[in-house]
Amino acid sequence: MAISLQQQFGNIDIYLFDQLLKARFDACKKVLDAGCGGGRNLVYFLQNGFDVYGIDPNPNAVEQVRQLAKELAPKLPQQNFKVAPAEDMPFDDATFDLVISSAVLHFATDSNHFDAMLRSIWRVLKPGGYLFARLASDIGIEDKVIPVGNSRYALPDGSERFLVNEQVLLEYTTDLGGELFEPIKTTNVQGLRCMTTWCIQKGLTQRASKESVQSINF
Repeated sequence: MAISLQQQFGNIDIYLFDQLLKARFDACKKVLDAGCGGGRNLVYFLQNGFDVYGIDPNPNAVEQVRQLAKELAPKLPQQNFKVAPAEDMPFDDATFDLVISSAVLHFATDSNHFDAMLRSIWRVLKPGGYLFARLASDIGIEDKVIPVGNSRYALPDGSERFLVNEQVLLEYTTDLGGELFEPIKTTNVQGLRCMTTWCIQKGLTQRASKESVQSINF
């Protein structure tokens, strides 16, 4: 009986799926979903022998992903999935080969919170490891978003998000000592919102970056 794409990959982010098709993460062994929700982006990894971890501040989401892991990868310890915020990772430095952050960073309350989440994610990534991030931006809809304070904006779709732009992402890439492994790509949904894919690889030789968020121009 043929296995459907839905069974193989679940409701995966289409741009994460693109990276899997390119075999980008085949050599990654230890994977963290930072803001995993119910595990929509973890189905493939759970079914293919990866050492999978997840964190989410929502206890119900963590229980849901634990149940998913129990079904698809019963040998994985349930303790791999923890209730925790992205800015306070309960893991040691340089633990993961791949960190996924899909639709998480744009919930930052302000630029300091965004910086704390990003640097916490970066801390647990191994040198040479990959960060796959999808987040809201103002790229292409700069004249349609309304500032509401603290680098947060009201979007035409009625939501309120912390927004970045290409300059901010490129400056952070440099500041963190990373390198783009894909060009920055943005999907414009009928002018209502824009979601940007930001893919960076951590340098093999890392410097400790302690610079303040004020050095990044939001």
